[in-house]
Amino acid sequence: MAHIVHVMTVPESLGFLRGQVAFMKSRGHTLSVVTSPGEGLREFGEREGVETYAVEMPRKITPAKDLESVARLTAQLVKLRPDIVHAHTPKGGLLGMMAATAARISRRIYHMRGLPMETAQGAKRALLATTERVSCGLAHEVIAVSPSLRRTALEHRLCAERKIRVLAGGSGNGVDAYGRFDPSNAGETTREDVRRELGVDADTVLVGFVGRLVRDKGIVELTDAWSVVREQFSNAKLVIVGPFEERDPVPDAVRARLERDPSIVMTGARKDTPRLYAAMDVVVLPTYREGFPNVLLEAGSMQKPVVSTRVTGCVDAVDDGRTGILVPAKESKPLAQAIARYVASAELRDAHGRAAREHVCAKFDRERIWTELEALYRNGDAR
Repeated sequence: MAHIVHVMTVPESLGFLRGQVAFMKSRGHTLSVVTSPGEGLREFGEREGVETYAVEMPRKITPAKDLESVARLTAQLVKLRPDIVHAHTPKGGLLGMMAATAARISRRIYHMRGLPMETAQGAKRALLATTERVSCGLAHEVIAVSPSLRRTALEHRLCAERKIRVLAGGSGNGVDAYGRFDPSNAGETTREDVRRELGVDADTVLVGFVGRLVRDKGIVELTDAWSVVREQFSNAKLVIVGPFEERDPVPDAVRARLERDPSIVMTGARKDTPRLYAAMDVVVLPTYREGFPNVLLEAGSMQKPVVSTRVTGCVDAVDDGRTGILVPAKESKPLAQAIARYVASAELRDAHGRAAREHVCAKFDRERIWTELEALYRNGDAR
């Protein structure tokens, strides 16, 4: 059996491994994790029963510090001598693949979870494309989290076609459709309890956004679209779940509009997302780019219809017109129209919500993802 070391830049990304660690350990594999220092790293190790190691890895592109990180990470890998290094995200993939190559690890897997270059411009876009080519070039196998992400990577010649694959129907780790995100497990009074906490009436149509509050998630367009929807429907409210971030921040004026609008409820970061989904009627994600959006899977699993954008990743998560509605990115008018369709029709919400759960359970069960990944660990060969 294999000793696998997962490399990520920050402890917050360890959610990628939720449930997967126990599955791999049950198959006889040994797992270790390396991320930047943080309380989440220690907690993850104790909870999952795996060895954890802290190596400072800045999220931003900082050449001098990045080289230091590669050196420290290489030294750590030389000590551990794993059979496989599995590195995640653009920055973690770059540093992880460079260090694993320097440490002469025999199997190197890069997990491509999204392409920031898709929304970058000029020199930054060229630099991000180059880093992806380096990560893919040093990897023996590349996993793309969605078919559309794989197509985009091939269109931009970031990776050799023979190297890159998608596990099962796609997604980073599947969805816990029969546990955490099963609506039948929410509890009979959860919807009413959460709405009471949020100050939302039982007969209000509650539209929800879950994610980081940054420009790339379409917060500007959502703000503009909501100003139209709220004028049309007095029985609608928007709940926004997630933190404002300094990287790619939303404009101050947009933040101020969100915070002072009485039809909008701002919760900040929350971990009890299944309870929150249970209280929502529709979930909206007007993102500019994704690898594969977990929010859309979680919402669908909780039997909620979604409104999202026709971009990489989202086109794989949503069956347009059956489980949700896809609209062009960066356009507030069609976004407002799609939200309004759901606010206006309980029948449409119910039909698309039921179809969404069926779609998620059929294509994105997490054990299918884990089974194919374990087969890759066991049978894949270093090319």
